[in-house]
Amino acid sequence: MRVDTIPLEKRELRELLNKNWMTHDAMWFYNCLRECGIETANRLNQSAIRSMAAVEIKRIQKAVGIGKIETFADFCKLFDSAMTLATGDFMQYEYTYLAKNLVRSRWHKCFAYEGVKALGVIDRYECGVMLRIYTWLDTLGIKYEAEPQVTGCMMHTHGECYRDVKFFFDE
Repeated sequence: MRVDTIPLEKRELRELLNKNWMTHDAMWFYNCLRECGIETANRLNQSAIRSMAAVEIKRIQKAVGIGKIETFADFCKLFDSAMTLATGDFMQYEYTYLAKNLVRSRWHKCFAYEGVKALGVIDRYECGVMLRIYTWLDTLGIKYEAEPQVTGCMMHTHGECYRDVKFFFDE
């Protein structure tokens, strides 16, 4: 069957591809955990996320035709595109531009938290969700600060997960 004959709308196709990608990610983590233990699984997961996300954001940037990110408006345009392409509705998150140079992200229900909790290692899991976004920013050379700083799983420790990311664009 040719791609142009798949009977799915763009949104349905994007959702399917993102669910499949996250399932691959989960199965990779699970098998690494089973073979190597939580410390090695965390370390390898973080390394894999950094490597993948650096390539991912450059591909997205090129695909949507956005050049160098010099202003907060440039960033917002690319970030909106990246979040639309690289996430699915099942992820149940939102982000808001609170002010110039300030973005708040909040997860209503975290797919990673639910999966790792089911594996019984949530108390030792090091979150990779925000690392993916931080790697995008680092790869693009964007200066930022994120609060709160979290290494484990905030959904586990606080019952909620959010970040405020402040940018340092001079406009």
